[in-house]
Amino acid sequence: MGEVRFYHLTERMLEAVLPVMLERSLARGWRVVLRGTAEERIAALDQILWTYRDESFLPHGRAGQGSEGRQPILLTTGRETPNDPNTLFLIDGAAPETGELARMEMSAILFDGRD
Repeated sequence: MGEVRFYHLTERMLEAVLPVMLERSLARGWRVVLRGTAEERIAALDQILWTYRDESFLPHGRAGQGSEGRQPILLTTGRETPNDPNTLFLIDGAAPETGELARMEMSAILFDGRD
């Protein structure tokens, strides 16, 4: 079974923490699926990941927009994992599939401590 980490966000919002976590994941050579529960939230995170820092680029894509299998970070509300990830990020109450945590090298479950 892979490592499972829980992040109870109380001081910083997900939008501030997530880009840093994803950068670190890519630096380790991990491929990531980030699963949420609402398309609106995924769309907002997509925009943040394009613009959160002027001097860097965080390569990612959204499910349903093509080239999902080539994305180092795939944002989705679905259960698909076409980018062959070894890392799973779950936000906003998204749940893993049966056996999914065991297949991942690392899984991160992030939840808002103010909710």
